[in-house]
Amino acid sequence: MELSLCNISYSVPGKRILQNINESFKPGRFYGIIGPNGVGKSTLLKLLSGIEKPEQGEARLDGRDISAIPRKELARDVAVLQQGGLAPVGFTVKEIVRMGRFPYQSWLGGESVDPEPLINEALESMGLTGLQHRRLHQLSGGERQRVALAKLMVQQPRILLLDEPTTYLDIGYQLQLLDNVRAWQKSEGLLVIAVLHDLNLAAMYADELIALHEGKVLARGVPDAVLQPDLIETMYETRATIIRHPELDVPQVMLAPGVIKSNGLLSRSLEAHVRRL
Repeated sequence: MELSLCNISYSVPGKRILQNINESFKPGRFYGIIGPNGVGKSTLLKLLSGIEKPEQGEARLDGRDISAIPRKELARDVAVLQQGGLAPVGFTVKEIVRMGRFPYQSWLGGESVDPEPLINEALESMGLTGLQHRRLHQLSGGERQRVALAKLMVQQPRILLLDEPTTYLDIGYQLQLLDNVRAWQKSEGLLVIAVLHDLNLAAMYADELIALHEGKVLARGVPDAVLQPDLIETMYETRATIIRHPELDVPQVMLAPGVIKSNGLLSRSLEAHVRRL
């Protein structure tokens, strides 16, 4: 199952967010969307999920215009983890996870098969069996993210869209969440597209990176091809040194303090500081 953006443009009042985007995403691949704030990363995911409609072009799922696919039908193929994950509501963990079966339920709420084995398997795989009767507001942020992922698992999608899934999580939970996503992706052959702010995590988990800059795709390719000092300077207006991860042999980005540009120029005090580094 393939997702594609065909000549996509999207604007908000007074600003063009995305311009003439043409990209395709293949099954079984993990794509990381990177770039500074305001370049359209989250908007791109909203277009791919059908939440937003482009002003020009089409987002397509296996050649079909996503905006023309009924929402319940689309939810059987595409699952979305929104930025910030689940709100701390009063439902239990198991009740939240069961909600992932909505796309398969009749209007009376029933299914042709018993979903309990699938729900219990998702709880176990996310380490939530012992927490299944706890209410969501009683959980930590990292635990709520695991619940959100278990809910998506019982949805049984073929495409997983993640909007900054590691926001507000500490380092351990960030790695745990992405380890779980990658293991699920590998076992089921999922297509995963994730907006990621942390360039080092993006390099560790993504097969390909897509770098957005000023509403366009600045670069696309394997992490080694995209995480180059000149591209990082163009996107983030700061200089970087690239090193190799000692175990994974993927690029990792080291930033120098005091080298952030302002309007394309370094102040004299910052230039002096940089010379002393």
